[in-house]
Order: sequence, then structure tokens, then C-alpha cells
Amino acid sequence: MLQCGRLMISKDPRSVLRKKFLDLLRSQKGEDRLTKSRAIAKKLFSTKEFQEAKTILFYASFDGEVETFNMMKQARKLGKRIALPKILENQRLFVPVLVEDLENDLVDGPYGIKQPNETLTDMVRLEDIDLVLVPGVAFDRHNNRLGRCAGYYDRFLSDLPSQIPTLGLAFDFQVIAILPHQREHDVAVSRVILN
Repeated sequence: MLQCGRLMISKDPRSVLRKKFLDLLRSQKGEDRLTKSRAIAKKLFSTKEFQEAKTILFYASFDGEVETFNMMKQARKLGKRIALPKILENQRLFVPVLVEDLENDLVDGPYGIKQPNETLTDMVRLEDIDLVLVPGVAFDRHNNRLGRCAGYYDRFLSDLPSQIPTLGLAFDFQVIAILPHQREHDVAVSRVILN
């Protein structure tokens, strides 16, 4: 049995893949991660979705993920409004909250992920988000994603209006041909930007 968040799950193929890709993310050299993340940011910033977006829901990268803090700083300089997820652990969901100061407005949230602090109450309505950037442990060529198994993003994406683009950010080693045993509530992203 593997512990997944607070849930115990059997060693199904998705759990095995999750462990494999988390190990790969964690073992990547920091310098390589930042170099590849800069290349991903360059690709992201050249997309029509990014260029047309006024309000972007980023994610606060951690644990080897594609680095987003520099992206957020650059996006702010370009006049984008930046939102980050604020986890409501007791409700098993997150809400998007606008962040003005990336240095001072974030605190450690559940799971050790940076999130808007308690005093920030500038919640963003889903229909006011123009672009959502989505983390993943792995993706497949059909844009399905494998998360960390808590289900926060699946619940959020299932409520998101379908016309809002969702872009996964990933390193090339995080993409496989097909993810096994997709659950009914898993939600694919519009596409994946990788390097």
C-alpha cells in the first residue's frame, strides 16, 4: 500500500507511475530544472492563450515541478493579473485568489505548497479566469494528466467553464503514450507545453 495524501491506495498502475515520475522529478538537477523551465516559459509566453489572457491562474511549483515563480514575476511585468490556488482542506477543494506581491503574500499551505495568505480575500470568479496552468506528475499524448491523487485539480477543472483554456506544463520525460485506467472524474487539459 502507498500513502496518497491521507488516503491509502493499492499499488495499481497509476500509483506505480506516480511514484516513478515523482522520483524522476525529485532527482532532476536543479540547474537542469531551471533551464528547462525557462524554455517552457518562453513557449508559454508565445502562445495565443497566454498573450490574450488578462487573468491567469498559475500554480505554485514545488517538489521538482516546472518552476513557475519566475514565470509569474514575468507575467506581472507584462500586465497580467496573477491568481494562485488557496486550498480549503476541510472542503477538499481550492479557490483562485489574486496575488499582488509574490514575495510577501504567500505562506506555506497544506502539503507544503505556497498559497495566498489568510488576509487575502480577493477571490476570482471562475468565469473571470482567462487561462489556467495545470501541474501534473505525468501527462499522456491525449492531454490526460496524472496528479498527486488528492483530486483538487480534477474537482476544480470539472467546474471550470469549458471555453477557458487549460495548459499543462511538463518536462519531456513526464509525457508517455497513454496513462492507464483513467477514472471518470479525471479531467484532461487543453494541451501540454513541454521541453
